[in-house]
Amino acid sequence: MGIGTIAALSPADERAGEILRLRREIGRMQRRRSDDAVLPVDAALQSLLPEQGLQTGTVYSVSPSPSLIFALMSAVSRRGSWCAAVGMPTLGLEAAASSGIDLSRMILVPSPGERWMAVLSALAEVVPLIAVNPGTKVHDADAARLAARLRDRGCTVLATSPWPQSEGLISLHDPHWEGLGDGWGLLSDRTVTVTAQTRSTPRPQSLRVRLPGSLGGVESVPVQTQALPTHPSWAAAS
Repeated sequence: MGIGTIAALSPADERAGEILRLRREIGRMQRRRSDDAVLPVDAALQSLLPEQGLQTGTVYSVSPSPSLIFALMSAVSRRGSWCAAVGMPTLGLEAAASSGIDLSRMILVPSPGERWMAVLSALAEVVPLIAVNPGTKVHDADAARLAARLRDRGCTVLATSPWPQSEGLISLHDPHWEGLGDGWGLLSDRTVTVTAQTRSTPRPQSLRVRLPGSLGGVESVPVQTQALPTHPSWAAAS
């Protein structure tokens, strides 16, 4: 698994030996603990979040949308930091690159099976931003142990399912594709609503963005951020 290229592990990597090899490869990266309190997000999404970014050392529950995950990763990747995706075998690399993700600094572990938590914990040592699709239910004790490691290493996780004591919920909904006429035309870009609710701002904030936009990334649309009633799924993510 080359550090200078995308690191991809096959479904057979559920074996403990593969986890050990992953740990050794990660050890070569030797990332120092981040002192950043906040990870940057794209300018189009900054108004949704306190301090205009993702809190380090925390877990966010997010919609299982590749475009949303890429949008949240793009600013971190553009500044030269590593990102990772665990348990997401269908992620499109072309879409990731169009969103601004540096593929040479993207680690993929598509099918970790029941060892996804061990993989996530190992990656948290050196990767500042990780997206994960949990392969099993997340127990409170496991979440607490991982939370301690995330705080120690300054790592942030985007989980595509409810997570115990998550820092916030970021969801994508109300999609509208543009470019189609009455039975003719080609899909061009998509307008969606992104809603964020965090512990420090429990009243949800929403905005409309193009995702993907004309260039593949996230683009602002001329709609002001609006305060919405409490999102019913927040309780499940808390």
